[in-house]
Amino acid sequence: MQKVGQFRAFAASAILLSVTLLLPLASRAEQTARPKTPAYPAVEDVPPRPDKPAMTTDEQSKLKKELSAARDRQVSKEATKGKTSAGTSPAKP
Repeated sequence: MQKVGQFRAFAASAILLSVTLLLPLASRAEQTARPKTPAYPAVEDVPPRPDKPAMTTDEQSKLKKELSAARDRQVSKEATKGKTSAGTSPAKP
């Protein structure tokens, strides 16, 4: 009689264990699959060109002039700095 009780306890625990192990699998099967989005866009996916350019030709020419003037100012500063310190030797570290 004792063996029958042990068998029933063993069978009940096996059923309970199998149900608890298979329950998460059943809930995963019910979930809808997420659409798989790639991390990077495809090669042929090119963004559309903007309607308006980033800079007009007038703005581009004005910026070129400003950059040239800044470069010329820096070159002239370096030239005057080099003339004043030409007679002295640089200090060694």
